[in-house]
Amino acid sequence: MDPWLIWLFVASVLIVAEIFTLTAALGMLGAAALITAAAAAAGLSEPLQFVVFTVVATVTVLFVRPVALRHLFQPQTERFGVDALVGRAAYVVTEVTGREGRVRIGGEEWSARSYDETLVIPPGATVDVLEISGSTALVHPRE
Repeated sequence: MDPWLIWLFVASVLIVAEIFTLTAALGMLGAAALITAAAAAAGLSEPLQFVVFTVVATVTVLFVRPVALRHLFQPQTERFGVDALVGRAAYVVTEVTGREGRVRIGGEEWSARSYDETLVIPPGATVDVLEISGSTALVHPRE
């Protein structure tokens, strides 16, 4: 069997394994095997094929993999669900105290409590949503 076919088989196995593991290491080794297959097809001797594989694998794992991982595991920038409501303005529908009240956040009516339990916020006031606890918005009047 031709050496380039062996390298091509190794590259295929590593790349398929990368698809299932998402470690970015097996993909780099697969790329190194693919480049080595091209070198073998060009007629490079077997010892030089191993040198090519070693050099390419080392360079990709040490320099390319960290960049790939940074892009793969970026922190979530968008907030979804109730987390997206924190920091938004709300309109007080019924008086909000430390125990109960109702506010309208973006067209939806929510139960609410004052973040400072001693405050009483009258209807019609604009408040900021500081936290969502279950299905209750904890709010504070805007200054």
